Amino acid sequence: MTAAMDARAELLALLEQVHADEQESTLPTFAHADAVDLGTRALALALERDLAVAVRVTRGDQLVFHAATAGTSADNDAWIERKIRLVRRLEISSLQARVRHELDGVDLGWLDPVQYALAGGCIPLRMAGGALVGTLTVSGLPDVDDHALAMEAVRAHLAG
Repeated sequence: MTAAMDARAELLALLEQVHADEQESTLPTFAHADAVDLGTRALALALERDLAVAVRVTRGDQLVFHAATAGTSADNDAWIERKIRLVRRLEISSLQARVRHELDGVDLGWLDPVQYALAGGCIPLRMAGGALVGTLTVSGLPDVDDHALAMEAVRAHLAG
């Protein structure tokens, strides 16, 4: 198997995992308290692991939770804003957008890179039925790890 085939197989496996993750991020409710809980859980995981990340949770267009740990900067906040714009525009996770771009050569050149970040770490939060009601975004780690931390917070929130 060639290196290119190995890389494609890894991307396909990652895409499958991201699809499963997005199914898991369907929430039974999404009030302000849920948004704060999601953010608090992501922040707690980062603090436990001494990770330098910024975390943001939006509910609709409203910023409900934002926190940053030591080692982050305003650059992380800018990345978060760009990732959120991508998720709202495409209605898929920012990691799915990046992986699909790499796999299929999907041309996202029409998206201004100053406004949109083609990098993982922002997941769409949906209600049953598929309505996009918010986002959970992490910035500061490699994008796959940003995505994983966000999903871990969602799973913890859903487990109660």
